[in-house]
Amino acid sequence: MPKVSVYNMTNEKVGDLELSEEIFNVEMNEKRAGLIHQVVVMQLASRRLGTHATKTRSMVRGGGRKPWRQKGTGRARAGSRRSPLWRSGGTVFGPHPRSYAFTMPRKQRRLALKCVLSDKVKNGDLIVLDKLDFDTPKTKQFVKLLNDFNIEKKALFITSEPKENVQRSANNIQGVKTIGALGLNVYDMLNHDKLFLTKDAVAKIEEVFA
Repeated sequence: MPKVSVYNMTNEKVGDLELSEEIFNVEMNEKRAGLIHQVVVMQLASRRLGTHATKTRSMVRGGGRKPWRQKGTGRARAGSRRSPLWRSGGTVFGPHPRSYAFTMPRKQRRLALKCVLSDKVKNGDLIVLDKLDFDTPKTKQFVKLLNDFNIEKKALFITSEPKENVQRSANNIQGVKTIGALGLNVYDMLNHDKLFLTKDAVAKIEEVFA
């Protein structure tokens, strides 16, 4: 079983923790890397608004009268100024409001998540904290925590449950995000260099995803 050190909020080691083999020690291969990519695409697709729109010929203003008579002018036949062939006419097969979201089997989503967690452990980018909480929302306290751990890049903090004081303390810090254990997802983990989990969050993840 993979074993990691447990630190307090001032980067002092306070113990060790054995992680679940099933979640934090999953082998990565080319097929599973493709699965992770597919999960990321799914997450990003669900975030697309899909509010783009174009007008078809039925939506364009005007065009109620035939521009000129059918025969005898020497010009091509025309029935409406709203024709897609005309300038300012309707658009053929243009985009319309839609949802880009699609789903994947839960087993595949969970396997991708386990692969990313295992990769973080293998590369030493997963840090376990004994706890993470503040009495009041204070950005300065969160900045001190980052400085104690020498964090200069993007970091994701995961607690067992969303904590308001922690979230509000990190809101104004660029590159830092806090989520609850049930909100854990592949995209956020890949989008941050360091992953911080509290002991309670590890227990919650092992309980839910085992």
